[in-house]
Amino acid sequence: MLAAALLWTSDKTGQYNKLGFCWIDRDKGVNFWMPRGLPTCESGGMRNGITFSLSPADRERLSGIVAAPLSPQKHVWRARIILLSSDGFGTSAIMAATGKSKTCVWRWQERFMHQGVDGLLRDKSRPPGRAPVPPERVAQIVRLTQDPPPHEATHWTARAIAKAVGLAVSTVQSIWKAHGLAPHRWRSFKLSNDPAFAEKLHDIVGLYVSPPAHAVVLSFDEKSQIQALDRTQPGLPMKKGRAGTMTYDYKRHGTTTLFAALNVLDGTVIAQNMQRHRHQEFIRFLNRIECEVPKDKAIHVILDNYAAHKKDKVQEWLARHPRWTFHFTLTSCSWLNAVEGFCAKLTRRRLKNGVFHSLVDLQAAINRFIREYNASDPKPFVWKADPDEIIAARNRAFQTLASIH
Repeated sequence: MLAAALLWTSDKTGQYNKLGFCWIDRDKGVNFWMPRGLPTCESGGMRNGITFSLSPADRERLSGIVAAPLSPQKHVWRARIILLSSDGFGTSAIMAATGKSKTCVWRWQERFMHQGVDGLLRDKSRPPGRAPVPPERVAQIVRLTQDPPPHEATHWTARAIAKAVGLAVSTVQSIWKAHGLAPHRWRSFKLSNDPAFAEKLHDIVGLYVSPPAHAVVLSFDEKSQIQALDRTQPGLPMKKGRAGTMTYDYKRHGTTTLFAALNVLDGTVIAQNMQRHRHQEFIRFLNRIECEVPKDKAIHVILDNYAAHKKDKVQEWLARHPRWTFHFTLTSCSWLNAVEGFCAKLTRRRLKNGVFHSLVDLQAAINRFIREYNASDPKPFVWKADPDEIIAARNRAFQTLASIH
């Protein structure tokens, strides 16, 4: 139940002065103030044509909205407008108590008169500024985007297709976004045509998942033609609000080739820089691994199908070292070689933005990175993909290509 109370205070002379009104909900403890001096209903009531009476049920509901701590504020001040109006306060008093304009007070009084409390809890729907694009036009734009353009271009641009269909560029972009279309983006792919795809895949994944006992599994690859690039001018360091700078042109001091073998079991890397990547350098690197791996361990090497790995001299070397076994990856499947992850880290962290004043400087930087990588608690390589799912995905890709072309 909502009740009103007058608050008084006395001064030193014993006279009483009125402070203002306080409305108190005896059931919910809700109160709000109307300071002294604000006009009530006698200074102006509701607008002409707006009349309503507040039932006890509506008053209780509105008081609950005001009292609830989770009520949206827009619902709270709308309910206060109606409660103050029902208690006889004029428009000016309601404006001062709620902080709203005269037209706002009148609007929600009229809304309550026509729709009751429910009308205060929802906003009136507004018509769109522009009519939505008809579904037929949307389907036309989607179909046109998926077809090659008639002019000399590889794909549609938003401006070109907007001009062709007579719509705004922003409208075309919204339709593309809603349908997940991005004609300017391409994803590269390559399907392996290896006739022994399944057998080789299971063989290499088996080495990753369950390596043989008393054996070392090495993932090997060359990173060839690493350039020692020096910048023509010194760059500026990074600071707040500005990225580091680097000249777009460079001076080239030569190239080196990195031979790297990742130990799948402990994550360490055996690596060596060489000038070229022929079968002679490959055999030199194999001799180094032969010296570093304990003699009582068998060595299984996962490597790609580069011609230098299959030379007659390499086959003769393998015949002289029976503990070595080569496992060649599938054609066009370099992603199957675990050492590719290490080469990517080397490129991103040390080579991409590096400045090298000589070839020796480049090789020294690579060697420092490898020593730091091996000393920073390397982790064993963990294979997680299911080979059967990979085989099924490859088969689906071939079927899709065959159905289109």
